[in-house]
Amino acid sequence: MVEPRTTITRAIKEANGSAICAYLTGGYPSPEAFGKTLRAIASSADVVEVGVPFSDPMADGLTIQESSRVSLETGINLTTILDELESMQLAAPHVLMGYFNPFMAFGLERLADRMLECGTAGLIVPDLPLEESKDLRALFDTKGLALVQLVAPTTPTDRIERIADASSGFVYAVAATGTTGGSTEFDQDTVDYLDRVKAASDLPVLAGFGVRSSQQVEKLRQHVDGVVVGSALIDAIDQRKDPAEFLSSLRPTEVPA
Repeated sequence: MVEPRTTITRAIKEANGSAICAYLTGGYPSPEAFGKTLRAIASSADVVEVGVPFSDPMADGLTIQESSRVSLETGINLTTILDELESMQLAAPHVLMGYFNPFMAFGLERLADRMLECGTAGLIVPDLPLEESKDLRALFDTKGLALVQLVAPTTPTDRIERIADASSGFVYAVAATGTTGGSTEFDQDTVDYLDRVKAASDLPVLAGFGVRSSQQVEKLRQHVDGVVVGSALIDAIDQRKDPAEFLSSLRPTEVPA
């Protein structure tokens, strides 16, 4: 039997350097439209991140902050997201992304079991440092679940190596300092940093924060295995664009063999 975390790694590798991991806040744009929107996203993305709305999303920019506010006001939480995911059959592996407090309040052992029941392959927790993730990593290892670790441009090379070694599923390379949602130029310093992350990791590396165009994806595929798209996708949904078509528009026209 294939471990859930292996499905993430395999899906990214099969994209041959042009993987797209697409983020959508749970319950957005409305509880009624969430399921249809998520299925459309999963039909085009290689991996899907479902965000757990939180009242103080410190790593997120205005777009995701607003989507979290909307979802919280309509009663969306970790329990309702898991319940809906359990009823879905998505075309791509999916992970949860959120801040540690809701997961801890839910109960970590209970969370791992519910994730398995819902077909959820892993977890991304941006406010859980490597040094404090040991117990959760050990629990997830017993279940075959991914605990995706994040690195940033300010992370020293020796720490990048430790984080990459502790990650599972993929390594999330934050491509810009600050919060999500802005546009990033991906200058030489950025690509040099991404090259260091790639060299340190046996797992695929995805670059996130600031990805908004096919030109950026084309540039980054020389250095990483794919990208994470969040704020730009939510902006497209708010503009009533088809999410699957928007994600397809980000892919390079020629994918290397």
